[in-house]
Amino acid sequence: MTTEPKTILADLINHLGFTEATITEQKLDDGGLFLEVQCAESNRLIGRHGQTLGDLQYLTNRIAFNQDDCAPRITVDVGGYRAAAREALIKKAKDAADKVRKWGDIVELEPMNAYDRRVVHQALREDPDIETHSVEVEGTDKKAMLLRPKRKE
Repeated sequence: MTTEPKTILADLINHLGFTEATITEQKLDDGGLFLEVQCAESNRLIGRHGQTLGDLQYLTNRIAFNQDDCAPRITVDVGGYRAAAREALIKKAKDAADKVRKWGDIVELEPMNAYDRRVVHQALREDPDIETHSVEVEGTDKKAMLLRPKRKE
């Protein structure tokens, strides 16, 4: 028997000691599922630089996929943190793309997790002048993003 993703997330949050959390669910156009959490101590649930939030999303997805390998990709947000961070990341990526266009040099963004790299790739995939690539950062489990001029064929 499979458990609904919303229930999986609610159980995880409850085990962490957040008893007064409200979760709203929204289906995404790409077939994924967006779960928004509202609670009194949202900063604690978000963690430093969104680390706890990222871990919570990872665990929710792992449990859901373990129960049903056709489960939708789940995005978890707490108090609008991920949405605001996403907008800031998109702005940073577009500013870096402008530098690439202006100077013709490769620009390297800081190391980031897979979710953030995906946001950057998607934000710039329609840009006719820019290529994005993920590169390993030595000594970490993260990758950095390289932006460079698109090669002319």
